[in-house]
Amino acid sequence: MGSVKDLLILEEAQNNKPGLGRFVFSDRYSVFDWGEMPDHITEKGKAICISSAYFFEKLGELGIKTHYLGVVEDGAVKSLKELESPQNIMEFKLLRVIKPAICGDAYDYSVYQKERGNFLIPLEVIYRNSLPEGSSVFRRLKDGSLKLEEIGLEKMPVPGQVLDKPILDVSTKLETTDRYISWEEARRICNLSEEEMEEIKRITLVVNKLITEEAEKLGLFNEDGKVEFGFDEERNLILVDALGTLDECRFTYSGIPVSKEIARIYYRKTSWYSDVESAKKQDKINWKVLVKSSPEPLPKELADAISLVYKAYANELTGRNWFDCPPLKEILSRIKALI
Repeated sequence: MGSVKDLLILEEAQNNKPGLGRFVFSDRYSVFDWGEMPDHITEKGKAICISSAYFFEKLGELGIKTHYLGVVEDGAVKSLKELESPQNIMEFKLLRVIKPAICGDAYDYSVYQKERGNFLIPLEVIYRNSLPEGSSVFRRLKDGSLKLEEIGLEKMPVPGQVLDKPILDVSTKLETTDRYISWEEARRICNLSEEEMEEIKRITLVVNKLITEEAEKLGLFNEDGKVEFGFDEERNLILVDALGTLDECRFTYSGIPVSKEIARIYYRKTSWYSDVESAKKQDKINWKVLVKSSPEPLPKELADAISLVYKAYANELTGRNWFDCPPLKEILSRIKALI
């Protein structure tokens, strides 16, 4: 299904009926929209599955609808408290994925004008609690594709600025490269009502608050993250995919990244990354064919340390020792020396 997880379809989704699916979270990882990288992060899949399940179960307690049904162990679907060991398979209600048509160098979303329910909304919704150096917000403000008033700011922000209240952002989900768009464009291409758009924002803020509070218990700051939505068969909004993990969020501890941003920092220093950025400027849709180089595997010491970060996060988030690993703060001290 994707570069970091696979999809098992147990029952196909129909026009008016959800199907049944399972995510198999792998140890693969991806950065900069490249897809699968040349090496793996040991036990990352299990750690991601446990972390995401934790937040889905917490949101269920808050009355937020999601596609989550449970984690699979020995063929049975269980809640986290019922698991005997960490697993990497999550079962969920499966929605239809309806892809926009490609028309030259643009995408045609007209198919969504006639759809009523039971489908993935082709958007990624991003919440931002700060604007770390390198945030896309600075580039977009500079080139004029984003206006201060659109994100509720009165003056130009500075790198590292912690925001008084979260900024919500939105991008496409099913295009070759995610593309930031305005809320009005998002509403229009997905055929959403004003009320549905506001409900998406409201739920995103609830998710952000929960993740931020849980991260603070671990001494982490929730810089930003993403969530995805769908409609069930009755056109109720539901949260889908995965959330609250080190792949969906950017956490920091005393300025040290606690996410796959660690890998991004390493690769930004490589010639491969320069080739990727150059290719994206030449062709926003078919840029991968222009990249002539390939990424090298991470240094083993760094890859091992990143694995420990994923596992320690799952342990400390859930309050249960699923994995044998040092405390998160100890591992992060090693990471700081490596990057």
